[in-house]
Amino acid sequence: MREIKHWIDGTATAGTSGHQLPVWDPATGEQQAYIVAATAAETAAAVASAKKAFPAWRAASLSRRAEVMFRFRELVDANRKEIATLVSAEHGKTVADAGGELARGLENIEFAAGAPHLLKGGYSEQASTGVDVYSIRQPLGVVAGITPFNFPAMVPMWMFCNALVCGNTFVLKPSEKDPSVALLLADLLRQAGLPDGAFNVVQGDRLAVETLIDSPDVQAISFVGSTPIARAIYQRATAQGKRVQALGGAKNHMVVLPDADIGSAADAAVSAGYGSAGERCMAVSVVVAVGASADPLVDAIKERIGRIAVGPASDPNAEMGPLISREHRDKVAGYLADAGSAEVVVDGRDAPITDGPGFFLGASLVDKVPTDSPLYTDEIFGPVLSVVRVDTYEQALDLVNSNEYGNGTAIFTRDGGAARQFQYDVVCGMVGVNVPVPVPVAYYSFGGWKSSLFGDLHMYGPEGLQFYTRSKVVTSRWPDPATSEVDLGFPKVR
Repeated sequence: MREIKHWIDGTATAGTSGHQLPVWDPATGEQQAYIVAATAAETAAAVASAKKAFPAWRAASLSRRAEVMFRFRELVDANRKEIATLVSAEHGKTVADAGGELARGLENIEFAAGAPHLLKGGYSEQASTGVDVYSIRQPLGVVAGITPFNFPAMVPMWMFCNALVCGNTFVLKPSEKDPSVALLLADLLRQAGLPDGAFNVVQGDRLAVETLIDSPDVQAISFVGSTPIARAIYQRATAQGKRVQALGGAKNHMVVLPDADIGSAADAAVSAGYGSAGERCMAVSVVVAVGASADPLVDAIKERIGRIAVGPASDPNAEMGPLISREHRDKVAGYLADAGSAEVVVDGRDAPITDGPGFFLGASLVDKVPTDSPLYTDEIFGPVLSVVRVDTYEQALDLVNSNEYGNGTAIFTRDGGAARQFQYDVVCGMVGVNVPVPVPVAYYSFGGWKSSLFGDLHMYGPEGLQFYTRSKVVTSRWPDPATSEVDLGFPKVR
């Protein structure tokens, strides 16, 4: 059985704890590998390696750091097929879907490569007589990333590309469910010229996470996952004075107004609801059907679900793969079993492939969902699309704004005025207008509001650079010694 190792100080390192965690093949239900969960000492060794590498990497020129990112980008691009295949094998998503994930990751590398321009500070000459003032941004030191199973390539690249190019060193704790890609990326960074120790990977569970949070040498924590864990990490790390960006859960609403093109809206709902088997924090999980849009929209979504090809990534025709684990598949199926007064229009448990050995569940559609139902209140994180019916735009807006989460939302309409009013009124971090999954491009930043984000800076893009640096202001004067004198008054600027 294959062991997936740690990556410490530039080399793959076997674990010593004896505590094995299985890595499953979601398409077959069979174990394909395992990790040996990191001990506190092994996690500390990764942090120590990063700390040792920091002074030299920080001293490297911006051009040198950007050069490493350029080379890394070319290596990732050249190895797209291998990386996507590895993501697919451990996560279960189709190779095409994994390739899309990788494409968005490449955007983040490309943005980071522009750091020589993006990290420029400001300069004010003659702020006072003979005095100049300028601002610079400097790295934090050792930073850590804790990443989820659903995007094992893209989400780490959201974090470490900006962190490294800013001059920090990095320790990654990937999901134990699909951990291999992290090692491949570590090796590509090495090939790109990143010094040993600047990037480390610890495979593990809660112990590794807590060790990173509690380490006095780790200056900042980036996290993507569920809201309860995001909140706990934020509270524990900030209590120790660390900088934290912790992205939590979501319940993304797609509002469909009566004037919307029903066919386009149905296409979008199916694409955004069932892509990657719904295991996306930006997946549409609630369609808010306003007024007369409801009946034709539900019919159109139902018709399209019948054409979705569900199967393993080895099937070239498959469009939707299995869920990550048997336990998660059964949990998601439980929402359908306990639908209560809601109307299960399409039950994914009836899909023929669910009788096989993998962790499959067909696309499911539930109509007339009450807002107090777990189908609405919980982040299901699976291929279950709920429809909530309302009479007016105002009711739809209130539904979105009253929700605990504020990650992403979308509105489908042909009315520009209504769309503009929605983006103005809605309490949410990312908004799509006739775009169901409004994930920002890499030169903006990603993150929600309310219980979808803990911290004050979003991930990647300009805010990512801010998160991984801190500002320093320098006030400078080069006086003529002959004019020097004692002055106990408040510093003058005129």
